[in-house]
Amino acid sequence: MSHTEATAQIAATAARLVVEEGLEYSAAKRKAARDLGRRSSRQGELPSNEQVEDEVRDYLALFCADTQPAELRALRELALRWMTRLGQLGEFRPHLGGAVWRGTATRLSNLIIDLYCDDEKSAEIAFLNAGLDFDSGGAGEHEALVLSTVDRAPGLDEPVALHFVVHEYLALRGALKPDTNGRSWRGDATALRRLLASEAQDHAH
Repeated sequence: MSHTEATAQIAATAARLVVEEGLEYSAAKRKAARDLGRRSSRQGELPSNEQVEDEVRDYLALFCADTQPAELRALRELALRWMTRLGQLGEFRPHLGGAVWRGTATRLSNLIIDLYCDDEKSAEIAFLNAGLDFDSGGAGEHEALVLSTVDRAPGLDEPVALHFVVHEYLALRGALKPDTNGRSWRGDATALRRLLASEAQDHAH
């Protein structure tokens, strides 16, 4: 099997794991490589997140077209409620990212909301002052502060995990750069409202 074929096979298998098991892309790629017997594969053989996302979109269109759009809308509406609430707690500039923003989320997906603060500890203090029940920890190579909680979205059976990733304000500019296809990686509450309104209009037609 060629390098390109192996990468494509890992991407397709990872996409299935993302949709069926709710795995994050990095974990899904590693598990897919193991499941396909590519334990000794080089790191360069793993597909990019964009390759996996393309396969996820194909998988959703093929197997989940009847359920995924409603699940995605429920998650986006939950995200908007939280982003609006955060706007009342302080200057956190919340931006929705991950599969819920990119349009590939299902009921198993987590909500990832990036916060961009002048003072990174201010978000944790605001959560405490608001009486929110959350866990705090680090994530990623730079160990960004992550505030995690659980909520429910109307129409979804499973509880939804929400992860608020706290960044310094200066990181916002780089975070808004598009991907190689010109699509944004995240959007603020205004952009999310536009997205929901556009989808509602498309559904009406």
